[in-house]
Order: sequence, then structure tokens, then C-alpha cells
Amino acid sequence: MELFNEQADPAINLLPYEGIVNYYGPVMSMQDAQHYFDALLKAIEWRNDEAVIFGRHLITKRKAAWYGDADYSYTYSKVTKHALPWTPELAELKALVERTTGEIFNSCLLNLYHTGEEGMAWHSDDELMLEKNGAIASLSLGAARKFSFRHKKTKQTVSLVLDPGSLLVMKGSTQTHWHHRLPPTKRVHEPRINLTFRKMV
Repeated sequence: MELFNEQADPAINLLPYEGIVNYYGPVMSMQDAQHYFDALLKAIEWRNDEAVIFGRHLITKRKAAWYGDADYSYTYSKVTKHALPWTPELAELKALVERTTGEIFNSCLLNLYHTGEEGMAWHSDDELMLEKNGAIASLSLGAARKFSFRHKKTKQTVSLVLDPGSLLVMKGSTQTHWHHRLPPTKRVHEPRINLTFRKMV
């Protein structure tokens, strides 16, 4: 199933069953989206992401960073990150996302994709340190990219294009029953920054 974003409505659940995903569309102007993209590109302490897969230590082209209210540690793909204190721009974006969604977040994982050829494989954000069934808010800046969900048992897929300045929220049992990914593409040559605001326990 393909979803097109001409009429984003956060009251609509994009998943057909066993999860909740709401797409708000752009939550800021194009000018503000570009301003925050430029600011984060310079201010964030970007590092190449690391993962241990089948015993092999891999370093990705994609870069990542982890920020939060406290010195949280976050482990995925057998690599642990430690949270840095919020920058002024991140604090502003956190406040915007919280006002828009009505949720409270205490940390943010950022990813920098230099071109469309960098993506993210199928996965779920279901680590034990995250609040069970809590909301994860995904804010997109830079290039528009396709984003997909796939049910773990039925393999049904749902896809949409995340526009610059747009907000998507995953909550409920989404991480239990669905994988999601950012598929690579050779059609996109511009960079993208994704911010996923989360709730650590």
C-alpha cells in the first residue's frame, strides 16, 4: 500500500492494524526547516554510526548523534551511545514536537544521510530502555525520502514520503508488530537529517 501526503491528517492511523502511526505533514515553514537543517548540520557532534552484525564491527557512512535530558545510555546493534546535553536548536525543536503531539520526550537520536544511497534497514525501536508502547516522534529535515512499514507476520507494507519539516509519530504496539525502514534510492542526491524524539525509562 502506498500513501500520498497531499492531505496529511494526524487523526488518521496509517497502519491497518496492530499499531498507531500518525503523520502531521510539515509542522514548520520551508524557511524554518532549512534554518534548522543548516544549524544542526554545523552544531551537532556527528559521528559515523557503528553496529555489530553477525560478529562483525561495521562503520556506516550514515552519521548519528544522541542527545537528552541526562547522560542516558542507549544500546542498539550491540553499540552503546551516551547522550549529550541539548543544543539550543534541539531544545526548540523538542518544544515544537511536544506542543504538536502532546507527548513529553527526554532524548533524541539524530541521523544524517548524506545522499539517498544511505538508508536504514528493516528494524523496530523496541529496546528495553525505551518506554514500552511509548510515542516516538520522527522529525524530517532536508531531502524528502520514502519511509516504509512492514508487518512482522503478514508482511503487509505501508509507505509514505516524509517531506522536509514534517512530523510522523509511532506509538501503541507499532514497535511490537511492525518493522520500519528508510529504503535507499539513487534518485535523491541531497542530504537529510532525521530526529527521533524518544522517552527513556
